[in-house]
This record gives sequence, structure tokens and C-alpha cells, in this order.
Amino acid sequence: MVLLAPNRWKFRKQFRWRLKWKSYKSNKVSFGDRWLKATSAWYLTNRQLESARKVIVRVTRKIWKIRFRVFTDLPYTKKWLEMPMGKGKWDVDIYRVRVLPWKMIFEISWVDRATAQEVFRQASYKLPVATTLVAKWEIN
Repeated sequence: MVLLAPNRWKFRKQFRWRLKWKSYKSNKVSFGDRWLKATSAWYLTNRQLESARKVIVRVTRKIWKIRFRVFTDLPYTKKWLEMPMGKGKWDVDIYRVRVLPWKMIFEISWVDRATAQEVFRQASYKLPVATTLVAKWEIN
């Protein structure tokens, strides 16, 4: 069982996209009070998101509401070790999500600033992108 993987897809394998723009989708206020916002572009895997979620749950003790704003829906294909070049694209190895600057990754509700800073600082160590903490009243 793969965590955070799509149940169905129209095409099993996809091309890679370029990571040169800023995110204009899911960078708005929607549910929570504080967000973890990406400030650099890269791909997040389902394993990285799950490890960050475990850190958040461990620190917050399952009291506060946590929401994902990203979902891993891009398949990443990989060849086996010591395989020769060619012979087409191989099997799906892991699922990833494309994260651009300004994209909100996690939302958390009903928590004070000090706790949210500590939670998101620990969770950001698990992610390969640079992140920052954003509060509801800090967004214009």
C-alpha cells in the first residue's frame, strides 16, 4: 500500500514539468489559522509528506486540526539497478507533487504562534523545500 497515492489515473506515466513559475493556485486563505508555505520549488514525495505529518501529529498530540493542501499525484518512474539504457519508460516507483514558491503545504487550526512555529520548524526538516510560517492575519 502506498500512502497518499491516487486510486485511479487516466494515464499511468507522465512527462516531467518545469519548475520555473510561482504558484497561483492554493496560495490563498481557505481553512486554517496558520500555514506552512513553500518559498522554493521542488518535488515532494509521499514519504516526505507522511514523515512531516507524523512530526506534526506527535507534537500537537492530535488536539488541533491538520490539513494537507497538496496531494501526490505525479508518478515518478525509475529503472532497476544495473539496467542498460533504452527500452522505454519503466514502472512507477513513487508518487510526487510539484511544489512551487508561495504554495501552502500544511494548514493547522486552533494553535498559538509559539507552538505552530515549533511544529512547522520540525516538520520543515523533513521537507526538501525552503518553507516559512504564515498566519491568517499576516496575509494581505
